Amino acid sequence: MAAQTRVTVLGAGVAGLTTAVELAERGANVTVLERGSRVGEHACSWSAGGMLAPWCERESAEEAVIEGGGVALNWWPSHVDGVVRQGTLVVAPARDNAELARFARRTSRFEALDGEGVAALEPDLAGRFRSGLFFPDEAHLDPRAALAGLESRLAALGGHIRFGVEAEADSAEGDAVVDCRGFAARAEFPDLRGVRGEMLVVRTREIAFQRPVRLLHPRIPFYVVPRADGLFMLGATMIESAERRGPVVRSVVDLLNAAYALHPAFGEAEIVETRADVRPAFPDNLPRVDTRGRVTYVNGLYRHGFLLSPACARAAADAVLGPKEMSHEADRERRRA
Repeated sequence: MAAQTRVTVLGAGVAGLTTAVELAERGANVTVLERGSRVGEHACSWSAGGMLAPWCERESAEEAVIEGGGVALNWWPSHVDGVVRQGTLVVAPARDNAELARFARRTSRFEALDGEGVAALEPDLAGRFRSGLFFPDEAHLDPRAALAGLESRLAALGGHIRFGVEAEADSAEGDAVVDCRGFAARAEFPDLRGVRGEMLVVRTREIAFQRPVRLLHPRIPFYVVPRADGLFMLGATMIESAERRGPVVRSVVDLLNAAYALHPAFGEAEIVETRADVRPAFPDNLPRVDTRGRVTYVNGLYRHGFLLSPACARAAADAVLGPKEMSHEADRERRRA
């Protein structure tokens, strides 16, 4: 298509904004239609952990997650500020060392640590865990700051967002349409299901982690992601339900108990926010980029929104504008990831 192809993107969550930016960078005239009054208001990505952790995610996901995650590890730092590449630390209580061994068998590109190694990475965990796994090549970001950064980048590229607009793909204007509405577009995909995720944000000055920490447990997988100003995001719930309501008591109790098991100082942390949302997922828990006529659908990012959206955005842009030639330098970056 011509360089000034007019493209309408539906949805201003992470899938919509990464796609819109990728299209605008390739010369398209991009308009994003968002039903909310601001970026993130109705997006499940507003509740995300923001971990760029393809090797950790391989524990329960397909190999494609590593390939797509390699794209994300290069894409995000070149598009927004605040990406922290300090790796991921995985620990387990001594009684659950079998879980740590199982996690190691299913993953790669990690360093096995003893208790001193854990303490060297995160001094606040000194004496609390005898062993751990360190994934040094992984990263994390603040999802809300990243969405704001994409909004600004899109504006700088000449694209714009129209808020408070309900739209359907078939009736949207433009030479091409990219539908990134997630679970709101479920009518187009009979096999799309909803998976609830529930999270907490707490604040404490007694703990200072440099990276996401995952605590393994046979029943309650748990992670904590550090953010600015003493904030920590607590998450990992995956509930097979499309019900939209606030977090339930059991999930909140489980998250708080896991945080306390990781470090007792979390018991005195201030609860700043609780939130729940529904993530779109296909039966294989992998995303799809599907073109039907002038409409390309990006959906099913499941719990990998920030990790896999850049690869999906590139695929969607290829579908709309044609494949982008990869420079030798870009190819080397992809291989290093």
